[in-house]
Amino acid sequence: MTGYQGKSVRSRPKTNGDAGSQRAVYGALDLGTNNCRMMIASPLPGGIRVIESFSRIVRLGEGLRASGQLGEAAVERTVRALRVCADRLHRRRVRRLRCIATEACRKAANRDDFFRRVAAETGLTLEAISAEEEAALTLGGCIPLLDRTKPRGLIFDIGGGSTELSWIAINGDGPPQALGFVTMGIGVVNLAEEFGTDRIAPHAFEEIVARVDAEIVEFDAQYGIGRAVAAGQVQMLGTSGTVTTLGGVHLGLPRYDRSRVDGMVIDFEALLAASARLSALDYLGRAANPCIGRQRADLVVVGCAILEAICRRWPVGCLRIADRGVREGLLLALMAADMASGSLAMRP
Repeated sequence: MTGYQGKSVRSRPKTNGDAGSQRAVYGALDLGTNNCRMMIASPLPGGIRVIESFSRIVRLGEGLRASGQLGEAAVERTVRALRVCADRLHRRRVRRLRCIATEACRKAANRDDFFRRVAAETGLTLEAISAEEEAALTLGGCIPLLDRTKPRGLIFDIGGGSTELSWIAINGDGPPQALGFVTMGIGVVNLAEEFGTDRIAPHAFEEIVARVDAEIVEFDAQYGIGRAVAAGQVQMLGTSGTVTTLGGVHLGLPRYDRSRVDGMVIDFEALLAASARLSALDYLGRAANPCIGRQRADLVVVGCAILEAICRRWPVGCLRIADRGVREGLLLALMAADMASGSLAMRP
């Protein structure tokens, strides 16, 4: 199992942490093009108990599209965030850990050098996973939010360097079955670098929508998704900073609140109205919104354009927002493997 090796923290004193001495503790780290996210949790019947979580915008993929390399400044930011993660994982004494990296590290020519540096300086072992495995982990983390009365589902994840969509079948109380999958090399970081970070002109917004639609039209035809949508058989679930931000903006929250946004259902009219309000603002106007801030203000409108393309192609009518995904999927998979091997006994 890849994960935490402890190379850089052997001499640090051990602590019992929160529940580490009483209950099996697991860790998951998801390093994306824009964010570094970590979660520590213990198993519960039917789910997990989150002990600690961490999220920091690192912009690892900054400049990657032009150079093909992870830039030094981006690597420095990311290694600093990973040191924080390593410290917290060590303190909690995790039993099992998996650390994955996605689109930026799938593409970067200097990925292996970066991974070696991370291992040497933090004790964490990263692995680059495929876009298909990333989508499968997202699905695994979002299963509790699925509507079991709808036989089909569209799940999408708008990332920093790519966007993944999964077409799934929902069979009663059984696990959902992945029927189809598509990934696009279109994400909020590379679009922001191309289209700018201030106000996005309407024609540029429509150019992004058209570009995304061209990437998904074949996927639509291959699986007859549009016909299923027209028949009322489809639910749509989105997980990304774009959709969670729009959820917070729609609710008018004084600050982002995951408990209010995760799992909420918003109709397309309200969703696209929130998108239009943000698109009309410049960078500073967006940054002033407490659910956005300066670190996300340059990315949210291009994310809205990706979202709008998905909604236009498949007019399901409403979207369930998930503030969860890969980390939860990683944790549940680690726990399930230990349960299957008999090395983990479930405690209430």
